[in-house]
Amino acid sequence: MQTVTLIPGDGIGPEITESVVEILKAAGAEIQWDVQTAGADVADKEGTPLPDRVIESIKKNKVALKAPVTTPIGKGFRSVNVALRKSLDLYANLRPCKNIEGVKTRFDNVDLVIVRENTEDLYAGIERQIDKDTAESIKIITRKASLRIVDFAFNYAVKNNRKLVTAVSKANICKLTDGLFLECAKEIAQKYPQIEYREILVDNLCMQLVQNPEKFDVLVLPNLYGDIVSDLCAGLIGGLGIAQGANIGCNVAVFEPVHGSAPDIKGQNKANPTALLLSAIEMLKYINQNNIALKIEKALYKTIKQCITLTPDLGGSATTEEYTNSIIKNI
Repeated sequence: MQTVTLIPGDGIGPEITESVVEILKAAGAEIQWDVQTAGADVADKEGTPLPDRVIESIKKNKVALKAPVTTPIGKGFRSVNVALRKSLDLYANLRPCKNIEGVKTRFDNVDLVIVRENTEDLYAGIERQIDKDTAESIKIITRKASLRIVDFAFNYAVKNNRKLVTAVSKANICKLTDGLFLECAKEIAQKYPQIEYREILVDNLCMQLVQNPEKFDVLVLPNLYGDIVSDLCAGLIGGLGIAQGANIGCNVAVFEPVHGSAPDIKGQNKANPTALLLSAIEMLKYINQNNIALKIEKALYKTIKQCITLTPDLGGSATTEEYTNSIIKNI
């Protein structure tokens, strides 16, 4: 029995969390949930959207499943996601992007994985106002962070029978920062001769992704490029509603969907739990409950392929509850 920290979030978070918990239970997942609240509602009560108890729970359990959490614009408190990544040194953002039969898209041959560095680059937040007309932001790229994210990408490729890792940069312009990232990528690539290694400029990558996405396998990118390209790739497979994610550190991992908390449809029983469920499937694989993960995955894909009980964002009219029940039936 594995104890997992469960963060239901806010907005549609609690609804899709309930759905996923029911599905995992029906599939026989050996999980004991340690429920920890976080987000805007908690901030009103406890003065912070991310209480220390949440961090301590994740450190203790080593694994967490997290639903979306609202970060109000202009209200001043930090992003829960960014705070979690920094507090737990979750340096690798993993975003598998694969077509699901039954979800209409422009492409039907997408099967790639984004590995995004999660701790530095422009997202380090080192900014200053020089004068009223000028502001600057400092881009940080370090050898340590670059080496470990590229090694993570190659190691993932080996473990998941992937054949190609492509390092993405803008090293023709950012010669020192992105140049260092590429230098580290080349160094790590030599340690994995069984995996093909390529390099590409990020602007060229974006063009090629919307023309021939099947050319790519594992992409490893610095933080900013990874953030942008991962959403582009989510668009290739049908949108954020089916885009899973994970933030992984040395011995801690937080699995979460990519989409937001969608407060506009909160409580309407029409939220799509697929992205959180896919994240939970990835979590099950991470904790070595592979048979359960495969069982749920097959049931999910069968449900979507049947096109009978799909939520509105997937082109159907089913409620969250009906969609959940269909997946459980197919299990």
